[in-house]
Amino acid sequence: MAAEGVAVLLMAYGGPGSLDEVEPYLLDVRGGRPTPPELVAEIRSRYAQIGGRSPIRERTDAQARALGRALGAAWPVYVGMRHWHPFIKETVERIVADGHARVVAIVLAPHYSALSVGAYEKRVLEAARGRLELALVRSWGDHPRFLEAVAERVRQALQRFPAPKTVQVLFTAHSLPARILAAGDPYPDELHASAAAVAALAGLAHWRLAYQSAGATPEPWLGPEAGAVMTELAAQGQRHVLVVPIGFVSDHVEVLYDVDIAYRALADRVGIQLERTDSLNDDPLLVAALAQIARTTAGERGWV
Repeated sequence: MAAEGVAVLLMAYGGPGSLDEVEPYLLDVRGGRPTPPELVAEIRSRYAQIGGRSPIRERTDAQARALGRALGAAWPVYVGMRHWHPFIKETVERIVADGHARVVAIVLAPHYSALSVGAYEKRVLEAARGRLELALVRSWGDHPRFLEAVAERVRQALQRFPAPKTVQVLFTAHSLPARILAAGDPYPDELHASAAAVAALAGLAHWRLAYQSAGATPEPWLGPEAGAVMTELAAQGQRHVLVVPIGFVSDHVEVLYDVDIAYRALADRVGIQLERTDSLNDDPLLVAALAQIARTTAGERGWV
């Protein structure tokens, strides 16, 4: 017998829970292709520098708990990961076993790309095998509460600088292979729209959008790359830069290593004061946005 209410599935990328899990995690990320030992060592070193593990599971669990409180008992919230435990397929089996028939699925990446959000959609559809009614949320980077949450983080972070109005703000998101452009993928346009909206809310005079964390493959990736932009800004005399990782909603390796360690080292070399906005994690405004998205999506299906 089907359970009452509508279930919500929050999906995130996943990450290793220990240094020993780095290699099997990379094996999943690479679709079963063995990872060169030197790359395993490099990635393991990065995780070692941020505490020996990815915090994405605990951060996502906290988001799920907060969302469950916001929605109420009739909306059970589940967590599924694309590349590590609990895998999306494992969580879908739990949802089915618990007797739920209707699920709102939200990827914790606000901007759609066929290579990112589309990959999550494929996995959840394959796992469900027609056993669930699924409402897939494709993108939500224009939600007013998400934008206000980021804008508030920007306002707070600007106060760390001696002259906030002169700071160059650099919005960043995960780079993707540039071939998405030929297919008319909306990812770059959605990112720019979110950045522009936050800039307007925060009253920013100087801002740019750049990409970070490109993969280690020979094909072209979306640019400009954030480190190259920082180097360019330093050459132009800019000494204060605020990085706003608008494409990420929680702390994980792309934020804690790529920004906090790698980009900060670059900033020290080129003579820039680099600061970063705090990640949203389980910020009440983000949770309120997700709750409204879940309710609206279910309502559009006639489920509530």
